[in-house]
Amino acid sequence: MRLELANLTCRRNGRAVIDGIDLTVGPGEFVGLLGPNGAGKTTLLRAALGLLPAEGRNSLAALPAAQRARAAAFMPQGREIAWPVTVETLVALGRVAHPDAAGDADHAAVEAALAALSLQPLRHRPATQLSGGEQARALLARALAQDTPLLVADEPIAGLDPAAQIGVMRLFRGLANEGRAVLASLHDLGLAARHCSRLILLRHGRIMADGPPETVLTDENLGRCFGVTAHVAHGPQGPILQLLDTITETT
Repeated sequence: MRLELANLTCRRNGRAVIDGIDLTVGPGEFVGLLGPNGAGKTTLLRAALGLLPAEGRNSLAALPAAQRARAAAFMPQGREIAWPVTVETLVALGRVAHPDAAGDADHAAVEAALAALSLQPLRHRPATQLSGGEQARALLARALAQDTPLLVADEPIAGLDPAAQIGVMRLFRGLANEGRAVLASLHDLGLAARHCSRLILLRHGRIMADGPPETVLTDENLGRCFGVTAHVAHGPQGPILQLLDTITETT
């Protein structure tokens, strides 16, 4: 599955929230979408999935709904769980995208997703009784159980403890290594630098940088986009980024 966007533009009240986005995400990539609050990251993810009306060409939104559900899974930013179903039942909802799958395939996908997020001890607990971080992991497991070639996640590590954050980032990198594609919005620049194979820097609804972490997380880009200075070192497992200070306001 290859996500292809060309001149994608999404407007709200006549204003372009994302403007002229050209983006391709293919198998084997873990792409981190970075940018300050209000840059348009959530709008871009939702428009790419066909959940918001947009102008331009979108290979995923062009698919019929049922086929799209088998092509891409989505973990939204909102973490509310309305019904007190068990964690196992919540995760199994990801299998709705595969109505023709055999029972054994459904069971295997759910078990694999529970194991990937270390949720087996919580499988019989009502999902509404989980902590915020546990709910985030359960919702991510539901997306994993959907078993799609593309996974889109909006701030998937927000609210997780440090070990869980690293675990999710390693999970995403592992999915990419298996040949899947992952597109996730992130705010932790250090984890993005360490684990993503490619970064996209979004500013004022436009892409200002796109490439490997070491070419995107430059002093100039970090200053223009976030108003910060940073030190980037190159360790044995990838770039290591340390934020140093704030600078003058971005323009």
